[in-house]
Formats: sequence, C-alpha cells, structure tokens
Amino acid sequence: MGREVMVFIHKKRILTTVLFLVWLVVSFGPSFFARDLTVMVGGWPLYFWMAAQGSILLFICIVVVYAWLMNRWEAQEAAQDPLTPKG
Repeated sequence: MGREVMVFIHKKRILTTVLFLVWLVVSFGPSFFARDLTVMVGGWPLYFWMAAQGSILLFICIVVVYAWLMNRWEAQEAAQDPLTPKG
C-alpha cells in the first residue's frame, strides 16, 4: 500500500474513534449523571428525554459528519491520483 492510502486509513480510524467516543459520552452520560434533575417533561423526568431524544439526534449528526468528511477526503484522494477510475 502507498503512503497516501495509509494516511487515509489512519485519518478514517481517528475519525471513527473520536465520533464513537462522542456518541458514548453524550448517549450514556446524561442517563447516569443527570438523575438528580427533578424537572418533568410530558410526565417523564428530564434525564429520560435527554437520553432518549438527544442520543438519536446526536447519532444523526454523527452520521452526517462522518459522511461529509469521508466524501471530502475521498474526493481529495481521487484528485491526487488521476489513474483511479471514477464512478
């Protein structure tokens, strides 16, 4: 494998790891540490809404960020290597 491919794979692994850690902290953090919130929203505690709704919205944002960055990086990779077939 060429050096450019190894750099691309390394960037992809770092991105995946960072986005996974963000998802982990935001999804599970509120449900464990926000139980002291006594505010009720629609008959349910606020920490429930933070965990249930916030984790879904964050997951969608993570997918969008991942797709945008990967498309950008792949386009840069294709522009550097003109022999790669496009399609």
